Amino acid sequence: MTTKKLVLLIGGAMVALVVLVGVFVCGIILFALYSFGTSDAAVTAKDFLRSNQQLKQDIGEVRGFGTFVSGNVSISNGNGTATVGLKVIGQTRTVNATVELLYLSGRPWRVTSASYKKQDGEIVDLLNPYDSFLQIPSTLCLSA
Repeated sequence: MTTKKLVLLIGGAMVALVVLVGVFVCGIILFALYSFGTSDAAVTAKDFLRSNQQLKQDIGEVRGFGTFVSGNVSISNGNGTATVGLKVIGQTRTVNATVELLYLSGRPWRVTSASYKKQDGEIVDLLNPYDSFLQIPSTLCLSA
């Protein structure tokens, strides 16, 4: 074998190895994004956004969500938090929404905060965390 053939053979092997590693890494990343997008936290966030009346008023009926779901989930000792970022596709326009969730002692994920960003950059809150306290009957409140 000549030196030129040897260099081409080694170069081709290196290119094939780089392509193989790239495909493997992309596969892992796509699997992780898919897993996060179908997690219980993401499903709860999507259900919340589908049923939120204020969001429906602003963008129309929710027709779907973007392909990729971003965010993070942290679970420790049976408790956890999650932040889910989604593209929400409505009848009239599309917005980017963020939903924060809480997981306590094996109970289902619960939405603690939700908002979306308008095209002009304004943040619109979809959930006021203090509303739930206003709905507690006075008979359940502790008195001093």
